[in-house]
Amino acid sequence: MSVNGLAFTDAQYTQQSVWTAVDAYTLSHLHPSTPNSEVLLHALKNSRDKGLPDIASYPVLGKFFAMQCRALRVKHALEIGTLGGYTSIWLASENPGLSVTTIEVNPHHREVAQQNLDHAGLADRVDSRLGPALNILPLLAKQIAAGEKPRLGFAYIDADKKNNWAYLDQVIGMCEAGAVIFVDNIVARGALVDEACFATDEMVAGARHVVENVGKDNRVEGVVLQTVGEKDYDGVLMVVVK
Repeated sequence: MSVNGLAFTDAQYTQQSVWTAVDAYTLSHLHPSTPNSEVLLHALKNSRDKGLPDIASYPVLGKFFAMQCRALRVKHALEIGTLGGYTSIWLASENPGLSVTTIEVNPHHREVAQQNLDHAGLADRVDSRLGPALNILPLLAKQIAAGEKPRLGFAYIDADKKNNWAYLDQVIGMCEAGAVIFVDNIVARGALVDEACFATDEMVAGARHVVENVGKDNRVEGVVLQTVGEKDYDGVLMVVVK
């Protein structure tokens, strides 16, 4: 049984019953039914009903990101790749003082995300922007430089993987010292180190490019965390801005 009652069903996922069982047991104690439970589940159901792909963050990861924002007392967070707004709802609903800027290139995805944010009562704190992130990020950087928005304390990059480094490179310049940035889908069930995938898989190429560039960039420190859970075997690149 899924942690959220809405199991991930895409054939691409590697799943084991014990991973899901651990997530279900721990979340039942550490995040039982709370005021945001209904709006989170609604976001997943509405997104699926409206035809969005089954690729949202899973609940443990969503809460982990929200707790990062709480621990760092983040005032402004960025998400690249809104999908149905599930992660944005986690961040904003768990952190009442937080504003989120989220970027989505697909008009239908953004429309559904706005429905979910409206239902959650969070539209006033989540600024949903439509368009290619590489076009929107420079505009956001100007707003931050002008003091119209706070510098970023947290960012989550979960979009087209070939641009992982291009996104991260711009985001770093908008962050305050100590900010945390996560880049998703880095490990890809171990494909990160599968030589057969390097030249043919755009996702793997993008993951390797961002890992290698972070290792050479003196603005940041980084580490890759491998993860398992109800959704898949994967991992995130965690970057801390100096």
